[in-house]
Amino acid sequence: MLIPHDTRIALDTVVDLVNTAPESEQGDRLANVVALHDFVHSHAVSGVGELSQRDLKAVQDVRTRFAEIFAAPDGRTAAELVNELVAAAGTTPQLTDHDGYDWHVHYFAPGASVADHLAADCGMALAFIVVAGEQERLRRCEAPDCGRAFVDLSRNRSRRYCDSRTCGNRLHVAAYRARRKEAAG
Repeated sequence: MLIPHDTRIALDTVVDLVNTAPESEQGDRLANVVALHDFVHSHAVSGVGELSQRDLKAVQDVRTRFAEIFAAPDGRTAAELVNELVAAAGTTPQLTDHDGYDWHVHYFAPGASVADHLAADCGMALAFIVVAGEQERLRRCEAPDCGRAFVDLSRNRSRRYCDSRTCGNRLHVAAYRARRKEAAG
């Protein structure tokens, strides 16, 4: 699946945003304005001014909507959720070439809030996944104690864990030890 650079960045951002939710193993990693500022800074979200408690609440609401898209049972449901989210953000597509990146599209309106910025750009990245008929690539980790969101960009859509080095290895080692214990006992 060929994904343009800006779409990949938006997909990574939406996954990271969903994974800040309170039900994650670290608790709510977007619990205050300082955490929102850190998230915006670490993801190089452009055009964001001073952040407030109102921005935090709006981004938390967008995060919940993105989580619903990851949980959608089918492409039609995901499309409806994406359409609602992107429409509410007031998308205004525009070409830009800032910060050393070649031409790419921003979908948020100039002066948009951080929540509308994330809803528009990340929502459109999810829209491209749905349009490509690849909604099943929006997944949750299958490790019993994880559940983190991820986008399966493997060629054969076979990825099961958010991170093969942590969740995948941990489960494989546990299964190996269980087999060894069973064989020994």
